[in-house]
Amino acid sequence: MKRICLFSLFFVLVFVAACGDKQTAEKQMTDVKVGEVTRSIFYAPLYAAIEEGFLEEEGIKVDLTTIPGGDKTMTALLSDGIDIALIGAETSVYVAGQQPNDPVVNFAQLTQTDGTFLVAREEVENFDWEMLKGSTFLGQRVGGMPQMAGEFVLKQKGINPQTDLTLIQNIDFANIANAFASGTGDYVQLFEPTASLFEQQGIGKIVASFGEELGAIPYTVFMTKTSTLEDKEKIESFTKALYKAQQWVYEQPAAEVAESIAPYFEDTDLALIESVVERYRSQQSYAKDPIIDEKEFQNLLNVMTEANVLENDVLYEDLVDRSFADEVVK
Repeated sequence: MKRICLFSLFFVLVFVAACGDKQTAEKQMTDVKVGEVTRSIFYAPLYAAIEEGFLEEEGIKVDLTTIPGGDKTMTALLSDGIDIALIGAETSVYVAGQQPNDPVVNFAQLTQTDGTFLVAREEVENFDWEMLKGSTFLGQRVGGMPQMAGEFVLKQKGINPQTDLTLIQNIDFANIANAFASGTGDYVQLFEPTASLFEQQGIGKIVASFGEELGAIPYTVFMTKTSTLEDKEKIESFTKALYKAQQWVYEQPAAEVAESIAPYFEDTDLALIESVVERYRSQQSYAKDPIIDEKEFQNLLNVMTEANVLENDVLYEDLVDRSFADEVVK
């Protein structure tokens, strides 16, 4: 009887210890609220970081919310509705001009090119940018990086967006594709997978990539408030998981990447997701590491200057903290 009691006591102690270890592990998980400005295959490494368990390995439990519109996403960040925003780097420049009490800082990069494509209504043989002159061009909303990047490329090609073509910019982002499908415009600037989907449906034909033409730029980044950066362990763990995902997205077959992120695009055909992943990888739109390079950041400022939206002098070191990215890459 004594031996049975001792065994029972041992079993109870082991059970309690196991439960304690489990509870400790659960307590060690850090909740992080992330707000993305849109849901896009362009953001594949983020979804891979979640689905492949890279964030969980680093003790991060992500609550991901899609908050359409850069202004709304930034408002959520400033009001503590989210901890980290995934958004265009230009928004941090706009906010810096307002001199907030708790400045916003960019700490990791997700995409390094523009993600839009020039889609013509019909297939164009031997496309030349000069063909846009005299056409009706359905562009992106004023003030957003897609619009600024698009017009920057047009000017590089010797096209004045205001005088050489009819530029339409009064349509909401969510309705641009529908407007083109309904017959508005000869050309349109579109993100994936809509651009490829239009090709499949015979609505249009991709004739050029704004990302390839513009070159490297910190297009979409993770940013947070200065006070949040003080939790160095949380930000470094998040950045480390992101870096793992960035490497994984380039190392794995496009089909495997597509399968991993498919739950985020339930209404999109798996083959189409794979095609878009391969297209973005081929032009290296996904950043291969989280470092926000100073030269690339200057390219961003050049685009904003050309668009006449840069009202104040901006210093790279004021808006970028690359210490976390440098540490995880090292």
